[in-house]
Amino acid sequence: MSTLAIGGVLLAVMFTVLTLGAWIGFGLAITGWVGMAFFTNSSPSLNLATAVWQSVASWELAALPLFVWMGEILFRTNLANQMFVGLAPWLRRVPGRLLHVNVLACGIFGSVSGSSAATAVTIGKMTVPELKRRGYPDNISLGSLAGSGTLGILIPPSIIMVVYAVAAEVSIIQIFLAGFLPGLLVMVLFSGYIIIWALLNPSKVPPDDLGSTTLRQKLYASRELIPCMLLILMVIWVIVAGYATATEAAAFGAAGSLILAWWSGSLTFENFRESLLGATRLSAMIMFILAGAAYLTLAMGFTGIPRALAEYVAWLNPSKFQLIAVLTIMYIILGTALDGVSMIVLTTTIVLPMIQKVGIDPVWFGIFIVLLVEIAEVTPPVGFVLFVLQSMSGRDSWYVAYAALPFFLMLVIAIVVITIFPDIVTVLPRMFVEATQAGGPR
Repeated sequence: MSTLAIGGVLLAVMFTVLTLGAWIGFGLAITGWVGMAFFTNSSPSLNLATAVWQSVASWELAALPLFVWMGEILFRTNLANQMFVGLAPWLRRVPGRLLHVNVLACGIFGSVSGSSAATAVTIGKMTVPELKRRGYPDNISLGSLAGSGTLGILIPPSIIMVVYAVAAEVSIIQIFLAGFLPGLLVMVLFSGYIIIWALLNPSKVPPDDLGSTTLRQKLYASRELIPCMLLILMVIWVIVAGYATATEAAAFGAAGSLILAWWSGSLTFENFRESLLGATRLSAMIMFILAGAAYLTLAMGFTGIPRALAEYVAWLNPSKFQLIAVLTIMYIILGTALDGVSMIVLTTTIVLPMIQKVGIDPVWFGIFIVLLVEIAEVTPPVGFVLFVLQSMSGRDSWYVAYAALPFFLMLVIAIVVITIFPDIVTVLPRMFVEATQAGGPR
């Protein structure tokens, strides 16, 4: 049987298993076992044990549950309320006013949660009822929150970034650094759209009811944000300065979030227990998917499918932009049916040889994938942020998806911008590597 036919059989097996409702990690492992048992001379059982152990016995991967736990702890504090109160006075003169709280609050909380769903839930619980009470239209309120909620996976530290770095075998620190400027770019695009919408629809923006505030009053209102911002800066600084690896920084972040929760008076035994259980469930799910994907990757390596794909791409000789366009369409289609982690672990091993053939930087490609996963989060029918806002607002998911369409387009524009100007992604990682080689941060 030809390599192409083997690939078709394995693809059919995987979709059949997933369609029957099997867990994604289990479905990947079954597909790998079929490939190993019927199309190679290797032992499926022996290779299963080896692949699973190698995929999870990773010091870098230990950062994942720690960052998840850090987000779970802060999710159960009063951080969302503090952000709304602290940011609102600064936005009264900006067109769109309090709608920008969604963007800024999601950006701030996203940097400590690493999860789009957690970011959308946490910020949405505070802003959705408050914006509705003040008279802001549901469509722009929910749309801006749906788009901004995805910032949880773009602004470091991010769970998706850790998963990609482990799957692609690139530096977690470089991936984190690469996410900062694209994250700011997306926030600027979101706020820019809100400003344009507000200028075109002045009658739909409620009158300012905050009143005039002095600089001292604004700073006082924002005082509760300072500890959280210091925690974010500490986690980033210890990584960039070389005082800690990503895993060690994750431990500092988790400890810092516990201290913040205790200091704010929101740390109870029940919250502590729920945060541990939530982090354990999510981390176990992701690691199970990674283990299944590692076994499938090993099976595909034995069958020669990745090599054949790379040779086919070399034969086609596409330009870098042609390949990016094809991959963009592919990931958007995948995003209608799969979550971000599954998208990454299913495709990374196959796609990496292709991008290396046309000279695309794997670090840049990681941010490219993260932006496409953001798009998947607001793409029906399997957009997790859409599900979150549907249950929170009482609106149907298609209403939320339509409301999020302008922000979907802003994410597409962000992909175009980083493709034309790749230095937006690569400049900080490059500076870090140069500093390391010069004897700076490790």
